[in-house]
Amino acid sequence: MEIYIGAIALMFTGLGIWLALKLAQPKVHTVVIEKEVYVKGAADFQLNEHEFEKLGLSKRELEVLQLMAAGLNNQDIGARLFVSLNTIKTHSSRLFEKMEVSSRTQAVEKGRRLQIIP
Repeated sequence: MEIYIGAIALMFTGLGIWLALKLAQPKVHTVVIEKEVYVKGAADFQLNEHEFEKLGLSKRELEVLQLMAAGLNNQDIGARLFVSLNTIKTHSSRLFEKMEVSSRTQAVEKGRRLQIIP
């Protein structure tokens, strides 16, 4: 009887150790995404007039996009262009709509790919 109880105790101890090791492992799944990056020198930059006109961007929206690419936030862009924060938000939302993107990063990447900004 004592050997039977000891065997069951060892079995449950082993099961407990195995379960603890399984639950303690992190469930991290790493996904690597490779994406082409278009790099061109700013010195030889030529504005792609065809794409600029095709998107229907205004000169002010182009200025806002260039300042976004420079890493400025909405408040800094407004201060640089001497307009209010709401005006910059309006320009940004219209810019996103015209470029068919949903974030600043996507807008800058698409602008560089289409050679609208350096």
